[in-house]
Amino acid sequence: MSDGRVTQSHGSESLLFLTDEQLRQGIEAMFFAYRGFTADPDRILDELAYGRAHHRAIHFINRAPGTTVNNLLALLGVTKQSLNRVLRTLISDGLVESRVGTLDKRERHLYLTQKGRTLEGRLSDAQRARMRAAYRETGPEAVAGFRQVLEAMMDPDMRRAYARLRDSA
Repeated sequence: MSDGRVTQSHGSESLLFLTDEQLRQGIEAMFFAYRGFTADPDRILDELAYGRAHHRAIHFINRAPGTTVNNLLALLGVTKQSLNRVLRTLISDGLVESRVGTLDKRERHLYLTQKGRTLEGRLSDAQRARMRAAYRETGPEAVAGFRQVLEAMMDPDMRRAYARLRDSA
């Protein structure tokens, strides 16, 4: 093939062999894409003296209103101390509300306030615009392939968590 890929057929299965250089280029593309994907929200967060951990917490609380602190810990893969620091800031700034569980008083359920939903909208709008432009430029087959590659790179536990979030929409 002219692009350097080598494929080999085994029955109905086609294997793709990539050189180390092609894999390195893919890794670098991921780094630069992530930098672009986070650039717009980072500017908004900087205005408020927040970081990406705040963004991730706001995103997932918005996706699953009423999620527990423990569930958020599992989704974000951060330490309890780190998440508590982020949540304390978001709660004291009026972006997140923590409610005691009705069935288990030890649980804390998290909800965005109107102020939190407004910030989440600004952050998501910026990322959606970038994703929409990239998806339009590359087309539906590339979008489907991109999603498949991302899912294949996830650890099994994260893939299950992602599937639960995706299916809840």
